[in-house]
Amino acid sequence: MALDESKDDDQEFDDRGIKFVVETALYNRVKPIKVDYVTSAMGSGFNIMGNIPVQPSSCGSSCGSC
Repeated sequence: MALDESKDDDQEFDDRGIKFVVETALYNRVKPIKVDYVTSAMGSGFNIMGNIPVQPSSCGSSCGSC
């Protein structure tokens, strides 16, 4: 996630005063996109979920370099 200015091939969304800019080709591959701000014991930050299948890691979830 990065700050960016909207371009001709982008989709723009406004949610409660926050502007989101997503490249149209990416948006069409992953829609719907859900962005949440979460706070937990591990810290806080943005959680972004889309419709892209995640490839499983061959070394399991404990591998830090995968």
